[in-house]
Amino acid sequence: MFLREGELSRLLLALQLSLPQEQIPETLIFDEVEAGLGGKAAVLAGYKLRELSEKCRVILITHEATIAALADQHFVVMRNGNESSIKEIDGEERVAEIARMLSGNATLPEAQEHARKLLSEELTSSSKNRKMHKLMYK
Repeated sequence: MFLREGELSRLLLALQLSLPQEQIPETLIFDEVEAGLGGKAAVLAGYKLRELSEKCRVILITHEATIAALADQHFVVMRNGNESSIKEIDGEERVAEIARMLSGNATLPEAQEHARKLLSEELTSSSKNRKMHKLMYK
């Protein structure tokens, strides 16, 4: 069997969630776990990652704004020719980055409004995880 895109990451995520706490590694790294997913499935993957992050350190590479908005910390990797740099962002920089991920345009007012909504404390808190499960499985 050949796993492609984010399938291997999703399989690893499922396996890690099923392990007892003492068997979960201290740090897990996922690369584009949302690849090939859309809509509710991508959002659910984000909530499962958030759930896992309560048990260990999770490092995630993603291009999905709804998943990035769930993170406690957000880093951007920038390339300039042959050099790369990494920068932690928060506040308005994070709003702009989430807006860019949503629309391709960091300054679009509608995208910024959506980004602010995704980043709101109500939506990113642990209680949201439970609320979202209820909404998705009505």
